[in-house]
Amino acid sequence: MNAVPRMRTTAGQLARLGFADGTRAERLLDELGPQAAEDLDLLDSLAAAADPDLALTSLNRLAEQDRGVLETLRSDPGLRARLLGVFGVSAALGEHVVRHPGHLDLLGGARPLPRPTAQELRAELLLAVGADPEDPEPRAAGVGTPTLVALRVAYRGRLLHLAARDVTGEASLADVTAELSDLAGAALEAALAVARAEHADPGSVRLAVIGMGKCGARELNYISDVDVVFVAEPREGAEETEAIQTATRLAKGMMRVCSASTPEGALWEVDAALRPEGRSGPLVRTLASHQAYYRRWAKTWEFQALLKARPVAGDLELGEQYVSAMNEMVWQAATRDRFVEDVQAMRRRVEAHVRGDEAERQIKLGPGGLRDIEFAVQLLQLVHGRLDPLLRRRATLPALAALSRGGYVGRDDAKALAEAYAFLRRIEHLIQLYRLRRTHLVPQSETDLRRLGRGLGMVSDPVGEFTTRWRRHAMEARRLHEKLFYRPLLQAVARLPESEARLSTAAAQARLEALGYTDPAGALRHISALTSGVSRRAAIQRTLLPVMLGWFADAPDPDAGLLGFRQVSDKLGATPWYLRLLRDETAVASRLTRLLGSSRYVTGLLLHAPEAVAMLGSDAELDPRPAETLLTEARATVGRYPGEAEIAVAAARGLRRRELVRTAAADLSGRIDVERVGQALSALNDVTIQAALDAAIGKVEMERRAPLGTRFAVIAMGRLGGLECSYGSDADVMFVHSPLAGGSERDATDAAFAVANELRRLLALPAPDPPLLIDPDLRPEGRQGPLVRTLASYAAYYERWSSPWESQALLRARFSAGDASLGAEFLGVADRLRYPEGGIPDAAVTQIRTLKARMEAERLPRGADPTLHTKLGRGGLSDVEWVAQLIQLRHAGSSPPLRTTRTLEALRAAVAEGLLSEADEAALAGAWRLASRVRDAVMLVRGRASDSVPVDARERALISRVLGYPPDGSGDFVDDYRRVTRRARLVMERVFYGG
Repeated sequence: MNAVPRMRTTAGQLARLGFADGTRAERLLDELGPQAAEDLDLLDSLAAAADPDLALTSLNRLAEQDRGVLETLRSDPGLRARLLGVFGVSAALGEHVVRHPGHLDLLGGARPLPRPTAQELRAELLLAVGADPEDPEPRAAGVGTPTLVALRVAYRGRLLHLAARDVTGEASLADVTAELSDLAGAALEAALAVARAEHADPGSVRLAVIGMGKCGARELNYISDVDVVFVAEPREGAEETEAIQTATRLAKGMMRVCSASTPEGALWEVDAALRPEGRSGPLVRTLASHQAYYRRWAKTWEFQALLKARPVAGDLELGEQYVSAMNEMVWQAATRDRFVEDVQAMRRRVEAHVRGDEAERQIKLGPGGLRDIEFAVQLLQLVHGRLDPLLRRRATLPALAALSRGGYVGRDDAKALAEAYAFLRRIEHLIQLYRLRRTHLVPQSETDLRRLGRGLGMVSDPVGEFTTRWRRHAMEARRLHEKLFYRPLLQAVARLPESEARLSTAAAQARLEALGYTDPAGALRHISALTSGVSRRAAIQRTLLPVMLGWFADAPDPDAGLLGFRQVSDKLGATPWYLRLLRDETAVASRLTRLLGSSRYVTGLLLHAPEAVAMLGSDAELDPRPAETLLTEARATVGRYPGEAEIAVAAARGLRRRELVRTAAADLSGRIDVERVGQALSALNDVTIQAALDAAIGKVEMERRAPLGTRFAVIAMGRLGGLECSYGSDADVMFVHSPLAGGSERDATDAAFAVANELRRLLALPAPDPPLLIDPDLRPEGRQGPLVRTLASYAAYYERWSSPWESQALLRARFSAGDASLGAEFLGVADRLRYPEGGIPDAAVTQIRTLKARMEAERLPRGADPTLHTKLGRGGLSDVEWVAQLIQLRHAGSSPPLRTTRTLEALRAAVAEGLLSEADEAALAGAWRLASRVRDAVMLVRGRASDSVPVDARERALISRVLGYPPDGSGDFVDDYRRVTRRARLVMERVFYGG
């Protein structure tokens, strides 16, 4: 500290000493008297405070009560440093000292202040309420407001004593949290003494107060709810029901004593919500009742809460019996069914408590906050503490140290995590000391941030340095939270030459199993294969896997995800950009784990198009590319291989593989809905057909050594025509050609047949990508009819021989590839059948209805559940599509908006034209979307197509997860599907059959 001249200190000099408002500080010093401004020691002590202005304000208020306080401070340097240190961080304790100046005596002396024991704190607070500390069940002398005020004054005096030692460095963080917990226990004991005084005969029952949470772990904050559980036993000869009623009155009285408002405020809330059944359960139970509940009904989070249980007040012997009994069950929690799902649900509940606008300022529940650290440590304790009693510690830092010593957490990681935890706890204490209010939000004002920074010893740039260190610690805590479960696994399997202790294989498997891997031994083999060795590739994998294993654990199928990652990494491991991209771009690694852990279909694609991983780093990269762009690229690809049709089409199919990955990734991440998925897949199929057609025409012309001699077009039908393809859809098409003028029609027809057959052959060649099978069976006369017809032949056939089902099929007809002008001419012919003026006759309507009924009876696969078949089942795709198509056949001739190949667009147009109610359209469209999504999800999960919801429970669970249901939501998924399709079926029967 710079020396201050022995003269009147000016505002400027005070500002340089650290006062934010030098002018105000000058005025306040003047009010203290002429000696104050010249007292170098006083000024040094004020300038050393976290907030000199706040300290000076409280000092002035105290001096107004006692003008001799300055002389006292001058004669007692220890008192001066402690008092002004407290005044500089806590306005609330400053007000307390002003109201109770006698508490200055608690802070004086040159020696460090002594740390009181738990018994000393208990005795002091019991004496404050007039109870005898030597009495095994002390009673207070009174129960009125004076007693409650006396308890609060004594409690705040002890808080003042502790805060003074805290801010001056006389007490460590562990000392502070332990003493706060002991002080809370003493207050609970005193409150219980007051409660006993309210009742004539509390002696029929033994009551133990069990501290939970931070109180139980002796790591309490300055201001916090105190979590407790009550356990009681009737004394010998007492009746249990009456004893429990007495214990309940005592417990309620104790809670009221702590929370009641008085002229000295309240202590804190006593929260008993962690008891069995929570707030809806009885406040007090016997030990046997507690045991029965935890054995039969308790959830994982309740065992996690019991990790910190400790007797804090009342009958401590009974309390120890309770803790001993509970511990037998706590350390078996990780073996319970659905352990991982319960843990994930706990995480979701914790995160749901954080308001979005506060998350970044939350040092408790926000990302990288205290809860992240505590949660990670507690989960590791639950997993490994069953076999390793040394891990059974209540407090976070001792438990973390034990995890490190046992080799469950690397030393460097444990050290970094402990530093982050200690830093965040110190912030928490400084925030709460200011007003003695329960808060975990970092303030936003510069004044508050400056006080926090200076309170942590940051002087030159307190705001900037505090913000930087806080963010760095939070980021590190978040990173380590994600990594902590997994790094020791890597050391176990990779046998790195590091000094850190290694997990045993059994412990590694136990942790993987607890996280949801059904084949932990297989997972360890994959981890070993990825991380073993001294190569740069293995080193990067050792960096990646700690976080990725956790992401896999959150995916629907962790085992398949890890296997897929190993396979893809084997394909790309030697590629320089791959691992570097995963290491440097978190979004890529995160998306990749989600895809691999959700979809065998995507995994298969990536094994043969691994370069597609590069597109996962950007949301924009996942948007389906325009068809025109894809067509240009596909034609350029084919053009590079003149005369080599097979190679050209293989290259085009490679492009299709890459784009299938893009579409599936966008689908699984929720960026596109099922309509856009269908459009993207249909456009991609169009492009692939066009590329194969170009190659086929080139080959046929080369073999014939002559131009084709005819125009050729591919007409999309079915789902391809409707732009509604799924991942497993065949390409329903018809082939049409039109001979060029002056040429031989026979030669032109032969050439067209050759092109159609070659197109089908090229797309059916064995290849690693999902096939695009060409299905021409919707052509006139079906399989008995010619594969290719001229435009004139189509026109003649449709004019003379067409049946209603063919008019219905043509509703989906759309140009796909080849000669666009010929495609338009064909659609002109089709329009006359599918959009007849005046609509189709009643006889045709009857025939279509009959055909639909026969199809339902004959085509549904044997043994299939009609309520769960997405295509032909009740309320499935067929029901919805036939309703839309019948409306089109009857009204599109006079209503042009109905002239669309797309089902949902036709339904929307029917509503606009007054042909369908909005409610009916909503029911039909909802069923169509859900059935389409289920079909897509089945293909994505299984890697093979199916029209039915799988019977296998595990497959149903995976599909429900892909559809967005929670881990235990497969039953809800099936119920939802049946409900939605049942509504659509009712609409279909009424609208289609006219019922």
